Amino acid sequence: MRIARPAPRTAPETVIALIDVVFFLLVFFMLIGRMDATAPFDVTPPESLTGADMPGGGATLAVAADGALALDGAPVDAGAAAERLLARLADQPDLLVRINAHRDAQLRHVLPLIATLEGQGAREVVLVVTPPDAGK
Repeated sequence: MRIARPAPRTAPETVIALIDVVFFLLVFFMLIGRMDATAPFDVTPPESLTGADMPGGGATLAVAADGALALDGAPVDAGAAAERLLARLADQPDLLVRINAHRDAQLRHVLPLIATLEGQGAREVVLVVTPPDAGK
């Protein structure tokens, strides 16, 4: 009696090699691609001046963590602060305006102040900062 041998199977095509190629392509394009949007022109960020003495005079606008305002040490609301500063800017066009914002103050409280001051002709608006090693 003869036993028939089954026909030899052809080796199935493996997709493992294809998966490796796709993985290497993915890694390659992740390494050479830029993930951030670039500006169509050269942008040089400003440098902060820490440790430099603040110039004297001018007006100081303090912004609390909750957005409350004080102008030269006196509490004011946003409208009154802008009105008083704009009146002073009309008399003194070179008035230095310092904005001393609490570190937990949100930008939505600070940026409109800067925009209003610059829109009304303030030539110098200074943001007061604390150096990183000041708390040590």
